[in-house]
Amino acid sequence: MDDQIRVSDADRERVTARLRDHYAEGRLSESELDERVSAALSAKTFGDLRPLMADLPGPAPVPPQQPAQPLQPHWGGPPWIGYRRGPRLLPLILVLLAVVAFSGGGGWMMAGFFHLILLFWLFTIVGGLLFGVFRRRARRYW
Repeated sequence: MDDQIRVSDADRERVTARLRDHYAEGRLSESELDERVSAALSAKTFGDLRPLMADLPGPAPVPPQQPAQPLQPHWGGPPWIGYRRGPRLLPLILVLLAVVAFSGGGGWMMAGFFHLILLFWLFTIVGGLLFGVFRRRARRYW
């Protein structure tokens, strides 16, 4: 860095903090600390700060951070599909519907099931629309 560049207050504070650390570790006496801190606070350029830290060791190197390990191994599928846990309900319902449909008199039961599915979707769509309208109006008044 160029020694003619002016320093900021943050740069001065950083140097004085490092000087206090060196004093706490026993590298500087109290009188040396006072001299260097006053010189650091009155420094105008990096050239004024460099001699204050020239005979002191630099900060300890930081060890490289290891990348975070994923919690679960990636299995290559879409992220919204989780791991399979236990039997699925949909294949069991489809098998049950096929048995009912092919047994005698199962047509009425199958029609009733489809009627329930249609009612469920109707209530879901209407409820979602009403919730969206309520949410928009609530945001407008908040």
